[in-house]
Amino acid sequence: MRVLVAEDDAGLRSVLERALRERGYIVDAVNDGERALSFLSTYDYEVAVLDWRMPKASGIDVVRRLRQQGSALPILMLTARDAAADRVRGLDQGADDYLVKPFDLEELLARIRALQRRSPALASTVLSVGDLEFDPATREVRIGADVVRLTGIETALLEVLARRSPAVVSRQSIAHQVWAEEADAVGSNTIDVHVARIRSKLVMAAVQIDTVRGVGYRMVPA
Repeated sequence: MRVLVAEDDAGLRSVLERALRERGYIVDAVNDGERALSFLSTYDYEVAVLDWRMPKASGIDVVRRLRQQGSALPILMLTARDAAADRVRGLDQGADDYLVKPFDLEELLARIRALQRRSPALASTVLSVGDLEFDPATREVRIGADVVRLTGIETALLEVLARRSPAVVSRQSIAHQVWAEEADAVGSNTIDVHVARIRSKLVMAAVQIDTVRGVGYRMVPA
């Protein structure tokens, strides 16, 4: 599940990015409206979290541009504006939900999950490879009736492989999709370690993660 966070407050942006990644989301985080529009035109997202006041283009400007282009992407607007008129304006411009700062992090995460359930991108529902199932909305991995406990990074990596199965996914692609802006600092050994941990948790599954030497990995039914 890929989420865009556009927030010009570096501290809050870091908190949101870390919290989402810990829960298995693939996160791109930017600090202004123009970069948000650039990322939105380049990548596919399930949800966008936009700050109302950003340099270069405001959150409202970004929402307006997206809706003019026909995008139905679910959008959560963050703002310090708590007047009813401001909330109405944000919703009328095309935002799907609205959260006033300061807010509780768990409430923000719950609102994102609610938007995910409404996202057109989730129409295909659960991803399946062999007897392994991954639900993008709940971030839950199952083998039959059993829930597999994965870390946030492991969940994001498994999702990348499951979405591309049975194709091979390069290490570079994995790094950029799972670690985003930190991708350049992620070495092959780091990816290998996380893949090994996922394999150890899937030993009872009718699915395997193959190493394609010199390229990357692929997930296939066993």
